[in-house]
Amino acid sequence: MNCEHWLLWRDIDRNPYINMSIDELLLPLVKPQAPILRIYGWDRPSVSIGYVQNYDAAAPGQQYTVVRRPTGGGVVYHDCDVTYTVAVPTSHPISQLDRMESYHVFHRAVQRALGELSITASLATDNPALPHVDRATMKCFVSPTRYDVMEEQKKVAGAAQRRTRYGILHQGSIALAEINVARELMIEKLIAAFKKEFAITFNAFNISEFFWAETEKLAANKYRRESWNRNREQNG
Repeated sequence: MNCEHWLLWRDIDRNPYINMSIDELLLPLVKPQAPILRIYGWDRPSVSIGYVQNYDAAAPGQQYTVVRRPTGGGVVYHDCDVTYTVAVPTSHPISQLDRMESYHVFHRAVQRALGELSITASLATDNPALPHVDRATMKCFVSPTRYDVMEEQKKVAGAAQRRTRYGILHQGSIALAEINVARELMIEKLIAAFKKEFAITFNAFNISEFFWAETEKLAANKYRRESWNRNREQNG
């Protein structure tokens, strides 16, 4: 039986502005024929806020750098987590799933990875008893939503998405402090879980000089600007 081939980018720690620029450009600039899994870190304590959120929702303090994501979701702190992105082209069957089911398939992979670490995780279900959450101010790991990854009553992994004419951008975070797992071990288990869950193999993702140049340009013109991070206004 033939395995499907995806692309894997095991990236290094980068600054928050470059991280968001890379993710945004994976679909429109690369125009991949297969999904790309990117796993990366942050070169400083950072906090990302969702596309529609109020800047003040982060309340980060001086030690954190704030960046607004191109995806939705809530406030996420990136000082002790594994961050990953999946860019899925429109040609792939995952792009044909509805929004909630596309969260479901990726979080099943995260759930599988945690299981390999002897962590019993479940996927959150709709709970009408939960209070209404203001998405403009919500904290991602305080406010579980459907298909988030839970260990007992704690949310340990969540994600946010953006859909465009190029496909799905899925940005996820696994909270290492909540599960007490070393980062490199978590990354290895996550890659292995994706292989098993989707019955795939990975090819290395190679980056062109043009991609890097466009990433730097986007970071300078958008993600470094207060007009974007504070007010969601894009200049340039």
